[in-house]
Amino acid sequence: MAPQINPADFTNLTLEAHENDVWVVTLNRPSKRNALDSATVEEMVEFFSLAPRAGVRAIVLAGAGDHFCAGLDLVEHHDADRSPAEFMHLCLRWHEAFNKMEYGGVPIIAALHGAVVGGGLELASSAHVRVMDETTYFALPEGQRGLFTGGGATIRVTDLVGKARMIDMMLMGRVYSGAEAEEVGLAQYRVDGSSFDKAMELANRAAENLPLSNFAICSAVSHMQNMSAMDAAYAEAVVAGVVNTQPDARARLAAFADKSGARIRKD
Repeated sequence: MAPQINPADFTNLTLEAHENDVWVVTLNRPSKRNALDSATVEEMVEFFSLAPRAGVRAIVLAGAGDHFCAGLDLVEHHDADRSPAEFMHLCLRWHEAFNKMEYGGVPIIAALHGAVVGGGLELASSAHVRVMDETTYFALPEGQRGLFTGGGATIRVTDLVGKARMIDMMLMGRVYSGAEAEEVGLAQYRVDGSSFDKAMELANRAAENLPLSNFAICSAVSHMQNMSAMDAAYAEAVVAGVVNTQPDARARLAAFADKSGARIRKD
């Protein structure tokens, strides 16, 4: 029996189920600019562990209030006065949450606004699609705060913007926003209006795909990037063999063959 998600079990995340099995996950610590404390990270581990097995077909990830996420809860970090081992294990829980997002197989569309800073950018970069509005700005201020990234920025943000820009962001505290942020790859979509509305549109579009196809797109691609070219080619062939012969695809292939299905055209 598939597990069920009970929104009442979550405190720092607000969960809402919508039509087409699209779920909205909202970081709900607006007074802290949705900074990630350890309790929030544990809730993310729980939700993103359940989502692929609970029939969730797409997820919109948002932040309550004026900001998406300002990163690590620095007040909690300061007050906890963690040992190196304690902070290492906290970072590993961040990686657990973000890996479940990237590799879980459910499309995640991040609706970005305001601050997407530090760990907030690490969180956003774990989503498959990012939508920014005109208030959105991106930064990695770890260098100025005597810190170093611990939630995967060296992996995922570097994949988005390249090593040189990543180092510049950390070293100089460079802030990206507007068209420049879109151009360097921090978001795939930039809107004048609501990033949430656009993210919902995209999530509903993704939810129309067959779940097995989405699972492959939102997990296999990332896995293959970690392989040698030869191993990735083999894995791609195996995944294609499974996905491209799935029974649920027959009707879609038939619609293409008899020309009753929609054709791909430029806008």
